Amino acid sequence: MLKMAELKVPIIAIVIGEGSSGGALALGVANKVLMLENAIYSILSPEGYASILWKDPTRAAEAAEKMKLTAKDLYDLKVIDKIIKEPEGEEKEAFLKIAKNIRKEITNIIEETKSLSKDDIVEQRYQKFRNMGEYQNI
Repeated sequence: MLKMAELKVPIIAIVIGEGSSGGALALGVANKVLMLENAIYSILSPEGYASILWKDPTRAAEAAEKMKLTAKDLYDLKVIDKIIKEPEGEEKEAFLKIAKNIRKEITNIIEETKSLSKDDIVEQRYQKFRNMGEYQNI
């Protein structure tokens, strides 16, 4: 992840299903993280979280709520930059619309970042990472 953070090109990550474990950590280093609205993204499964926290994997639903792993939760926490809507309808038709939306988002990000210097790209990534989540001084 350190090497990835130092790359001088924009990194775009898109969560399309379930992003979890070490791979989820690496996605967080991207300049822009997009997520399909029905995808989930976390460093641990709800079952694993429940097993560690309560020694009871049957509390996975409760764990999932606490983990804030939905696209909306992660957008609100500034972990992801954009939610890509998933249209309803016939599977093939919906897939084609999603693919078109993903292509549009990638094109927009490339346009936004192509005028940035290499140092600005790395700094943008650093600032994004520093501003993720929320914390409270106690």
